[in-house]
Amino acid sequence: MSVLVVGSIALDTIETPFGMASDTVGGSGTFFSAAASLFGAVQLVGVVGDDYPLEQLRFLEERGVDLSGVERRPGESFRWSGVYSYDLNSRETRETRLGVFADFQPKLPERFRDTRYVFLGNIDPELQLDVLRQVHAPRLVACDTMNFWISGKREALLELLSRVNLLMVNDSEARELSGDHNLLRAARWIQRHGPEMVIIKKGEHGAMLFTRDLIFNAPGFPLEDVYDPTGAGDAFAGGFVGYLARCDALTDEHLRRAMIYGSALGSFSVERMGVERLINLKAQEVHDRVRAFHGMTTFEHAVATLTNV
Repeated sequence: MSVLVVGSIALDTIETPFGMASDTVGGSGTFFSAAASLFGAVQLVGVVGDDYPLEQLRFLEERGVDLSGVERRPGESFRWSGVYSYDLNSRETRETRLGVFADFQPKLPERFRDTRYVFLGNIDPELQLDVLRQVHAPRLVACDTMNFWISGKREALLELLSRVNLLMVNDSEARELSGDHNLLRAARWIQRHGPEMVIIKKGEHGAMLFTRDLIFNAPGFPLEDVYDPTGAGDAFAGGFVGYLARCDALTDEHLRRAMIYGSALGSFSVERMGVERLINLKAQEVHDRVRAFHGMTTFEHAVATLTNV
């Protein structure tokens, strides 16, 4: 079962205390595709300038990503530059140059329109809505957003929420969107506005899934070496949606497993700069890490003998 992703395809310049990369391939669509393609076919829609090194996306094609929805236009590609502090949870954006992405109007190839699993990367909610008008009958529509759209395009974002099944946001975004500091109440507020599922990402501390009847917490995977958190949330989304599309199932059991696969892909992403770690990532490595997650979080429940004090 294929997955459609509409998102940014960027060139990132990243500086962390542990390394630096200049004009490395990035963007929400790229990270998502790199992770989701480990599970099956992916259809990527985006735009790049005539300066974009398309040969660096060849690894995606080799993994079955259909790039025919990537439009190349005259002009400069979307570029982002940022620097991270030692805790890697805070970053300073040094430069954002939208280039041809500023006028991006997603146009889906006809064969993309019947895709049943759709991920709308972090772009203008009006564009996300336009994509939904072009797809026919998706089984799952997941989307991402950010503080910029929450404050600047709130009405369009609320309309979008009424039409999607799943919203993925980080904890600060969930609080800003709902106006509530409590994450459980924030998730319930979001659900009342449309999505039956909400995932709240908490960086190195993992992610929480809220459905109508289920709350599931996937921890962050402990790593000795963390180089670059850029794109980790999109890699998480790729693992999550990619797994569900591979199984073509949305039961509680599959959602729990998808959270762990998403967390595993997000943890691999941060082990190198940019998408470097995901390029040569093998299926066995993913399975081994998911197995490690299982051993790290599973316990046998037994009724303890308690003493009244």
